Amino acid sequence: MEEDLDVVRSAPITPRTTPPISAPPSQFHSPSLTRSPLLYGDGDEQHTPREIKAKTPTSRTPRFISPLATPLRKALHLTKLDHEDAWLPITESRNGNAFYAAFHTLSSGIGIQALVLPVAFTFLGWSWGVTTLTLAFIWQLYTLWVLVQLHESASGTRYNRYLTLLYATFGERLGKILGVIPIMYLSGATCVLLVIVGGSTLKMFFQTVCGVPCTAKPLTTVEWYLVFTCTAVLLSQLPNLNSIAGVSLVGAVTAIGYCTLIWVVSVKEGKLLGVSYEPIKSKSDVTRVFSVLNALGIIAFAFRGHNLTLEIQATMPSSEKHPSHVPMWKGVKAAYILIAMCLFPIAIGGYWAYGQLIPANGGMLTALFAYHGRDTSRALLGLISLFVIVNAVSSFQIYGMPMFDLIESHYTSRKKKALPWWLRSIFRTVFGFVVFFFAVAIPFLGSLAGLIGGFALPVTLAYPCFMWIVIKKPKRFSVMWWLNWVLGIMGMVLSGLLVAAGLWTVIDTGIKANFFKPN
Repeated sequence: MEEDLDVVRSAPITPRTTPPISAPPSQFHSPSLTRSPLLYGDGDEQHTPREIKAKTPTSRTPRFISPLATPLRKALHLTKLDHEDAWLPITESRNGNAFYAAFHTLSSGIGIQALVLPVAFTFLGWSWGVTTLTLAFIWQLYTLWVLVQLHESASGTRYNRYLTLLYATFGERLGKILGVIPIMYLSGATCVLLVIVGGSTLKMFFQTVCGVPCTAKPLTTVEWYLVFTCTAVLLSQLPNLNSIAGVSLVGAVTAIGYCTLIWVVSVKEGKLLGVSYEPIKSKSDVTRVFSVLNALGIIAFAFRGHNLTLEIQATMPSSEKHPSHVPMWKGVKAAYILIAMCLFPIAIGGYWAYGQLIPANGGMLTALFAYHGRDTSRALLGLISLFVIVNAVSSFQIYGMPMFDLIESHYTSRKKKALPWWLRSIFRTVFGFVVFFFAVAIPFLGSLAGLIGGFALPVTLAYPCFMWIVIKKPKRFSVMWWLNWVLGIMGMVLSGLLVAAGLWTVIDTGIKANFFKPN
């Protein structure tokens, strides 16, 4: 027996033919990657046989994907895991925390669309406006909680992207049909809208600061779009979602700042003469119904960012003892307390100050400049405009990150290696200027937001409910079973009605299709 053991000990070590998997430096301290037997550098091949024997793991099961399951479960569900996550911008760094989650959620959850909420009240009136806004807030907060809970499965799999969870729920084919278009709209088209809003506000900021007697030659609208795009592209070179936490913090602070300043100034100046709070009368019953549906669409569109929830949570470390949904939900709760403190005052205060006189395009921002531009100091108006610009640049980063992730995933899946930094920079720059092209080509995209938003509404209000039923499998006819079925069906019905209302509005009122002619 001893002779046999000596033969075994003296046997040459079989060289590894599988190349080692590389990962960026930020991953070496990630709980999802540490202590992995596959994370070796080039220098590891110089160890002696004794050192290699000492370092050889007892299990060949790779442990770098997810720390949420036991080794047995990891072995059983290994085929579901993807080591390429370490190369992609959303999951490249796993050092997130509750504060980062709050910053990202605030930056993605509140924006310029909040300033249009008083417009919805002009069709709904006081009682229905406040009631609908409250119910929509509770509804979307519940679906947000559902997404946070669904991020981690019992088997140890982490659904790091919204589309991944859709594929796991409905299958890849149906998941693509249901989710690709609305999710790409919520990312790519939102970036286009941010260029339009940011560039237009830059022009407004220049005119406000320069004043009436200004002799400087102003830039054209397209040139202001270009200035905004260059700034956004420069910031987009930050490598991953965790690295833009500071940018999201600045975006969140500026969003809270301009929302608060606008409604405070409007309320302080008092009600306009001739303000009426009666719902706007329509020519026919059909027109009135579709106007009400458009108002509901405005309220629903004010709540955004659900398509980024799983991605934000994916930046956090996670283990059986410390699952990521705990700090994520803490960050979300803190963020939505602040979001509520912005949305409700701006909707109620704005409607009280302007009533039916509030402009349909631009909402509170346009009303402030139109009705109180002479009464308010230029410094304050300039500060509000600056806040809007900074928030738009910051939101561009977090909404662009899923698009960067998608583009880079095509490279990593084919080449089986991380994207070089110079190629990543080229891809993101090209994306930024493609967005600029669409902003110049379709400057009226904001007018179609209600129509296209109807297609995207299920991402926020319906899909999470169906995904809970399929994945969690609540007891038939239980409270959670009924709740998710009712909310899911209502969300899909509401989505169909909003699409119909958007089409009716475009046909009834028309749209100024000023291609390549931004105002």
